[in-house]
Amino acid sequence: MYKKIGFIGLGNVGSKVANNILKQGYNLHVHDLNKNLSKELISKGAIWCNSIERLIKNTSVFITCLPSPKSVKKVITETLPFIDKKHLWIEMSTTDEEDMKSLSKKLLEKKAEVIEAPITGGQHRAESGNIAILVGGERDSFNRAFPILSCIGHEILHCGEIGKASTLKVVTNYLASINLLAIGEALMVCKKYDINLKTAFEGIKISSGNSFVHETESQVILNGSYDVGFTMDLVCKDVGLFDKLAKKYKIPAEVSTLMNFIFQRGRKMYGDRALSTSIVKMLEEACKEELRSEGFPSYLEDKEAKKDGKEILI
Repeated sequence: MYKKIGFIGLGNVGSKVANNILKQGYNLHVHDLNKNLSKELISKGAIWCNSIERLIKNTSVFITCLPSPKSVKKVITETLPFIDKKHLWIEMSTTDEEDMKSLSKKLLEKKAEVIEAPITGGQHRAESGNIAILVGGERDSFNRAFPILSCIGHEILHCGEIGKASTLKVVTNYLASINLLAIGEALMVCKKYDINLKTAFEGIKISSGNSFVHETESQVILNGSYDVGFTMDLVCKDVGLFDKLAKKYKIPAEVSTLMNFIFQRGRKMYGDRALSTSIVKMLEEACKEELRSEGFPSYLEDKEAKKDGKEILI
């Protein structure tokens, strides 16, 4: 149904998502504040748009994949004069549910369609096209967007109305961040007790204490590259969004408060653009021990071939 797709936001994740759309033969128009990020996509056939106005006028579907609620709000405000009933906005960022509702209302008033579709599963799965997608919005809009979503991900869950998927994505990122902190502490105890860290990795992997974060991020920590492509400013943003929700519903989320403090301390020590896994480096420095073991990759790669997109039915 849709042939021309616009994509705004070509960062670590956005560029990989856009590439998977391009692979499926769509006419892809791209825009980013940094044109250099579009070079590889342009070499593969994407069309560069030097303004958001041009992108919106030349496409019927446009996707945003941006680093913060502030940047989403700025971009969508800029699109509004050019939006009409032919448009479908697919928002793939991890963003504030209140902002998402407010911005979607403005597009819906122009008879456009909107779905939120934040992605989860790491850069390696964004690259392979096997990432999971949480979707909020009208069922009809979800159905129309499904062929595009199938290019991007494998498991696709319709969560309900606008706001539900954004909230669930914040929750999943919160849990991933807790796992990262816990993994660092757990591996450090193993190190101090002189348990071989490869043995520790495998033991945790086959245990009830296993997690997706352990199976992925523990590997690049043990390698020493820390390369997850996710930065300290982003994890602090996500933890802050969860904290905001907890306060909104008067939930005494003590773990959230402590985690927010720990990550903010790490952000102050290493800077906004430091990798989120640097939080484990902070523990290593405090303990004067490095968590290293041979045989782990410096970069995560999804070795499975692209799987067809499928809806998770509940």
